[in-house]
Amino acid sequence: MTIINPFSKRQKVLRKEVPVVYEYAQIPGPLRVQIVHILRDLFGHPVGYDMNGCGEAFGKIEELLCREYGLFLLGANPMDTETPDVRVINFLLEDKDYERVLDVVETAFRFLEAALASSSEWQSRVPQDKFDRAKAELNARFREHGIGYQYESGEIIRVDSQLIHAGVVTPALALLTAPEYAEANAEFRKAFEHYRKGDTKKCLNECLKAFESTMKAICAKRNWPLKPTDAANELIDVCLKNDLIPPLIHSHIKGVRASLQSGLPTIRYRLSGHPPAGQAVDVPPHYASYMLHLTATTIQFLVESEKALG
Repeated sequence: MTIINPFSKRQKVLRKEVPVVYEYAQIPGPLRVQIVHILRDLFGHPVGYDMNGCGEAFGKIEELLCREYGLFLLGANPMDTETPDVRVINFLLEDKDYERVLDVVETAFRFLEAALASSSEWQSRVPQDKFDRAKAELNARFREHGIGYQYESGEIIRVDSQLIHAGVVTPALALLTAPEYAEANAEFRKAFEHYRKGDTKKCLNECLKAFESTMKAICAKRNWPLKPTDAANELIDVCLKNDLIPPLIHSHIKGVRASLQSGLPTIRYRLSGHPPAGQAVDVPPHYASYMLHLTATTIQFLVESEKALG
């Protein structure tokens, strides 16, 4: 299913009402409803003789979870008169334990992955591309709501296994709240927003902008000469020449410089800014994740180094 970008969602972005870092201990109501829509897309509603496998799928999901939880039926007040799909969905919508809600999602997708691998009947019911689209929408919805989980390789995993939000992104944003870093702050927030939406190419572009804007702000604050056209490489030169990096680690300047130049600018140009002529470049999510992590770490280092100059 295509994810649209309606007026209300765009306005929330403009008002900065979208999460900047991920949450882990809740699954909000709207996200739960969107997950229900995804499961209904995959398994449908009950039909006669269970021709679409809805009863089989939800029955198996309920059976697996009940066995683990020590229950006979799912839900706070389950009824034998309800069908398994109703009990599973009500459980997903109403249970207060966010981890058990994620159990439902993981179990449902695991069931379908196994069924598609072993059953030609399920392969005809849910083509692989339909399952792939459902998985992509699920992960996009997690990002959209700022919930730090995704489904990959048969498991729900925490996104901070790839991107250290609390330890890197949040401190970088806190440092960028100073007025002189307003432009870098806006660009880094845009990068994170593009990452949450799955637009990895725009994410890389905004990462580099934020990196460059941070150095430009430091140069302006310190009255270090630079040209308006200076980009990452030239800005790094200016910062290094003016001892932005503490003397204590001068022996590592070449290594830091190489890391910044090959890490931020080079990856961006190769994967996003300047693809080969006539060739579209698909930026994998793990590159975007790496770029966010590296950009946040580098910005934090640069700003704190500027403070250390006194």
